[in-house]
Amino acid sequence: MPTYKYKREDGTTFETRQSINDDALEECPDTGQKVKRVISGGGGVVYKGDGWYVTDYKDSDRKEKRAEAAEKKNGTTDSADSNDSTSNNKTATDNNTSD
Repeated sequence: MPTYKYKREDGTTFETRQSINDDALEECPDTGQKVKRVISGGGGVVYKGDGWYVTDYKDSDRKEKRAEAAEKKNGTTDSADSNDSTSNNKTATDNNTSD
């Protein structure tokens, strides 16, 4: 059952446990004052442990991995470019023979 926080007319607050299906209280059960439910910004997320930071990883390792990835990419791009030029030559040849 969730806990809800209410604020009385005099500015004091109290908490009460209610079912989600229950309507919000309109008056304090102890004093009879009018109340309003307070929406709190509290989360339900709890982070445990130290977490991680950019400084946890060496920049040199990241730079090496990027360089390796770029080399692999460039290697496949060069072969793709040569395939494109070959197909262009075939097309030009095909066009010349049809004339």
